[in-house]
Amino acid sequence: MKSITTRKPLEELLELLGDAKRVFVVGCGTCPTLIGTGGVEQVAELSASLAESGRKIVGTIVLPVACEPLPFEARGEFLAVVDGAESVFVMSCAYGVRQVSDLLAVPTLPALNTMFVGREEQGGEFQEECSQCGDCVLGLTGGICPITRCAKSLFNGPCGGSVGGLCEIGGGVPCGWQMIYDRLKALGRLELLEEILPVRDWSKSFSGGPGHYSMNQRK
Repeated sequence: MKSITTRKPLEELLELLGDAKRVFVVGCGTCPTLIGTGGVEQVAELSASLAESGRKIVGTIVLPVACEPLPFEARGEFLAVVDGAESVFVMSCAYGVRQVSDLLAVPTLPALNTMFVGREEQGGEFQEECSQCGDCVLGLTGGICPITRCAKSLFNGPCGGSVGGLCEIGGGVPCGWQMIYDRLKALGRLELLEEILPVRDWSKSFSGGPGHYSMNQRK
């Protein structure tokens, strides 16, 4: 599974910089390097574009894993190379931006948009599979998530707008509920479709403030 990111337009990045002239660029050696949005080459490209716009690039680095805390010894080294920058661009997912931001006293800016967490289906092709909703129903839907794979996130069957197994939104997007039906049929568990799922408790997902989990909860 990989965090899927895309490049922000240069115009947006320049707006984020404002009057800052001295810039440091951070890349990530995992997901962004793999999909070509924040590795060594992309860090060099962004640095060149910023330099052409009149910014001074005080340095660059590609962290092994931007979204993980740096070892204590490495933090001092990182702060030393960033010293003198007025703003820092991070070419990673939002988790990496947040992690780097915690270390710095200057604006830490996202150079990428975080799209979703995706599973690689074939070379260079990634599919979103999970919306991290907090109340998994894959056991009732053949391992296929209706919230993620249905364009309308319908919970009790299809909308009726699909044709030939494809969603009405177009673009060749498969109907999530057709996928669920086909999978349950193959498993011999179509009777699960006769069950009416209760009204969803969205408080476990996108409401109530940022999520938090403590391993002490397991005790």
